[in-house]
Amino acid sequence: MRIFSKIKGIKGFVSVYNRVLRFRYMIKQEAQRRARILTFWQNYGLEATMEAFNIKERTLYYWKASLKAGKGKLESLNPKSKSPINKRKRIIPETIKEYIINQRNEHYRLGKEKLATLLEEDKQVYYSFSKVGRILNDLKKEGLLRKPTKLSFYGKTGRLIKRNIKKRKKLRIKDYKPQRQGDLLQLDTVVYFLNGIRRYIVTAIDLKSDFSFAFGYNTPSSLNTKDFFQKLQSVCPFKIRRIQTDNGSEFEKYFREYITNQNIVHFHNYPKCPKMNAYIERFNRTIQEEFANWQTHLLLEDLNQFNRKLMDYLIWYNTKRPHHSLGLISPMKYIMINSNLTALDCNMWWTNTFLLQKNTTLL
Repeated sequence: MRIFSKIKGIKGFVSVYNRVLRFRYMIKQEAQRRARILTFWQNYGLEATMEAFNIKERTLYYWKASLKAGKGKLESLNPKSKSPINKRKRIIPETIKEYIINQRNEHYRLGKEKLATLLEEDKQVYYSFSKVGRILNDLKKEGLLRKPTKLSFYGKTGRLIKRNIKKRKKLRIKDYKPQRQGDLLQLDTVVYFLNGIRRYIVTAIDLKSDFSFAFGYNTPSSLNTKDFFQKLQSVCPFKIRRIQTDNGSEFEKYFREYITNQNIVHFHNYPKCPKMNAYIERFNRTIQEEFANWQTHLLLEDLNQFNRKLMDYLIWYNTKRPHHSLGLISPMKYIMINSNLTALDCNMWWTNTFLLQKNTTLL
């Protein structure tokens, strides 16, 4: 089979295409603004330009010279870096460098505050904590500080094997705020330790409508959290677009693969920062005080029966229970008001929850 190109034979097409790419990705808005100001200067004179745009004369001549040096290309008007050409380099005395390296080799967990105190006592050198921290960063970049190695012991072979942990960059929520239901749900796990046995309740709450869901499991595996999320999707009266979790292992592997396939954005909390999950932490307290603490015998002895009763509680929680954060109305009533839905429209979601109650399956 022969393939023909429609653009073959059009003179200058590749040049035009490359120029469009250059203009699309290389010319910044500031360069376009400067070009308009230079055009205004050329048409209306220097004094009018200085008064209209509040720009100094030497700035205009500098832009004009830059455009000329760039042979008229607008890219030459892009803002340039203002950092100095010859930057100062931090000079660390060899004695101080050797002392810090020796201390970290013997006590590799020493931080900048302790090292600064030891330097003052042993070397009579007075460095601030931040300066010692910058010195440590420089030594790390040069590879002069020892890194701890994590080893795993394998019982079958009796060998110690070095663990290669691949760090993955995680998406943080920063200043994002949800605008409607389904924009952001927080997930977490409540752990119960009863008579030497652990039980886990995975929980979720929608930040905008307070619609919540929970389910009990024997283990905190990622396969169980995947199953939980599938159940959550089946009962949610809205589409889930973003979720937020902590950095627990139950939200990795199978759970992360499923979330990725569903095109759902997954935000992670910063380590040791539970206040970022404030909504779900408050729901965890509610579900423990109002339900789980009164059903610990079922949680321990009959998890299926516990989940059936939990479904009854969640139906009441989402359809009847008044919420202060919603003006003393239930989450489903809030969703109906903000979605212009009727009770008949919402029956399908309540029924789905009822079916989930009857067909409870545990992993």
